This record gives sequence, C-alpha cells and structure tokens, in this order.
Amino acid sequence: MTAKTNRGGAARLILAMTALSACVSAPQPPPARAAPQTVQPTTNTWPIRPVANPPQPYRDIDQREAPSPALVSVVRNLGQSFNGRVGIAVRRIGADWTVAWNGNALFPQQSVSKLWVSMSFLDAVDRGKLRLADTTTITRNDLTLFHQPTAAMVGSSGWTTSYADLMRRAMTQSDNTANDALLRAVGGPEAVRSYLARRMIKDIRFGPGERLLQSATAGLDWRQDYSIGRNFYAARAKLPMAARVKALDNYLANPPDGAAPASIVAALAKLKEGDMLSSASSRLLLNIMEEAKTGPQRIKGGVPAGWSYLHKTGTGQDLAPRSTGFNDIGIMTAPDGTSYAVAVMIGSTTVSIPERWALMQAVAKAIAANHEKR
Repeated sequence: MTAKTNRGGAARLILAMTALSACVSAPQPPPARAAPQTVQPTTNTWPIRPVANPPQPYRDIDQREAPSPALVSVVRNLGQSFNGRVGIAVRRIGADWTVAWNGNALFPQQSVSKLWVSMSFLDAVDRGKLRLADTTTITRNDLTLFHQPTAAMVGSSGWTTSYADLMRRAMTQSDNTANDALLRAVGGPEAVRSYLARRMIKDIRFGPGERLLQSATAGLDWRQDYSIGRNFYAARAKLPMAARVKALDNYLANPPDGAAPASIVAALAKLKEGDMLSSASSRLLLNIMEEAKTGPQRIKGGVPAGWSYLHKTGTGQDLAPRSTGFNDIGIMTAPDGTSYAVAVMIGSTTVSIPERWALMQAVAKAIAANHEKR
C-alpha cells in the first residue's frame, strides 16, 4: 500500500460550449486491389523514455491524515484477489493520503489519456493560445480507428466544427478522431507531455497518438486506409498469431501510454482543487466529465444514490483469452461535498466483463462505506 501528498496553484477564463449528438459511420468498402496482399508484422518499436519517478517504497505518513484501516484492507484484498493485473488508487481530495494497490506501477491508459489532451487544450486556452470557439475541418485523412462517431459527418469535402464540440465528443463519447483533432491543435504528443511536466505530474506517459499506438499494439504499421470501415480489423486478422501475441506482450510490458494509478488520482485531485487549470476551465472540464456516456457499469455502477461521479474510461484491445486496458478513473463526491479521486486500471485479465465491473463497483462501495464511518 502507498501514501502520497500533492499541492498546487491556479489560473484564468473560458468560453461556453455547445453539445451535439453523433451517429455511427457507415462502413465503406476498401479500395480495389489488383491482387491480395500479405500483411506483414510491423518492425516498428517506439522509444520509451524512463519513468519520470520510478516506484518508491512505502513511506509512513502522518497518522492524523491516514485513511481508515478498513479502506486500506478492502483495497488490498480486492487487488490481491482479482484474477489479473490491476492497479487501484483512492485519494481523499483535500487530505494528504492515497490508498493504493500497485499504485506506482504503470498501466496502459488507452482512452483515459484523452483527459490529458483536453487539459492541455484548456491550458492553451487559459494562456490565450487557443479558443474553444475556433473551428477546424476534419477530412478523411484525419480519421483514426475504433470508436469514431465523427467519421459519419466527414464527406468528400470534410466536416467543420468547433473545438468545443470536439472536446465534448472526445470526453463524453470517447471519440478517437475528435480527440486526435484536439491533439493536433495543441501541438501533438510532446505538447501534452510538456503540460504534464509543467504541472508536476509524474509517472503519466503520453503515447504517439491513437493511430500509431493501436497499430503497433496489434503488430501492424499504420496505413490511412485502415481508418475506413473494418479494414483495420481485417488486416489485424491476417497477421500470424505469434506476431500479434508478441506485439501485445511488448505493449503490456512497457506501455508507451502507461500511467501510475496513484499519479492519476493526484492529477484528478489537483484538477478538482483548481491546480491544473484556471477555475473556469476546471469547472468546464469537470462538468463535461459528469456527462460521460461510457462505462455506466464500471465504477459508476457502484456509486450510491445521493453521490455524484464524473469520469473517463479506457478500453484496450482484446486477444483471446486476454483483455487489456480496461479502466475507469474519476471523482466521487458524497452528499456532504467530500470528494475522492479514484482509479481502477486493469492492465490484463482473462475474466469476464461482469467480473471486471464487480471489481470496480466494489471499490466505489468501499469508498462510500469508509466515508460514512468517518
């Protein structure tokens, strides 16, 4: 189990946003080819920088700020008994303690990382570099893969919308193409890494972007036609199983988008306290997270009546019997206003989705039970 501390400072102002609904794109046929091609496994490897702060040994904390022994015990038991590699972290916002299981280990984030993109964009707004009301045009060359409802709007001449709309789509629907547009606007992956470093957030990596991350994880080199219909799935299925297993093993062993659960809850606490963005930007992002439509049976499924929960989920690729990157991170708030940052990150497991839900819901229930006993 681990215990940590964090503090911070704050900044300025922002524009209002509009909500739009999305629909799912119709699959488009791949371009005709003269002869079938054999898909070759990728030889791509991504340079992985050393972890900013390697995992630290357990440190005693001031017992006046200690969590309840019951919460410590439940989190430990949940982590130990789960059939898979899992990281759990709970931080009471405004206090100086974090309860964690594998809290300093790095776990694949998958779409959890969209949170850092939106934070980076809003930080640029706070600094006067970008505006949410500005528009951008998404073309077919900008499409990504997996979940991208915006693809349905992109015709031959593209689709123009505001960054405000794209942020809402990225955070509430986990739209990969919307998120990629925000990422380009802020300056790419290095800009996100720079933002996290400036805010003193350690042990949260940011990968090379959705297309490169997912294709390398599958064992493929990215091609833009993979963004159309089910072309990516078809190409992935043609790979030798040994190549797919090796690529997934490499990703899990050293995820370029890896993050420590304890670092994630520290960042969430700083966001809630206004130490990551201006007060206006903080409120805006938290409000958007409360509208999230993904993962209703993850942590949210265990949040008691009267409590609120805002969050961001992440889901990685499956290669039977393994599922990877099954995550939920967010902030639970009790009726009395006390808030807890929570992260449950399942790096790899073979258990069913309902069993994963049960673990996440048990963490939420333990937080509520601990709060009621204080």
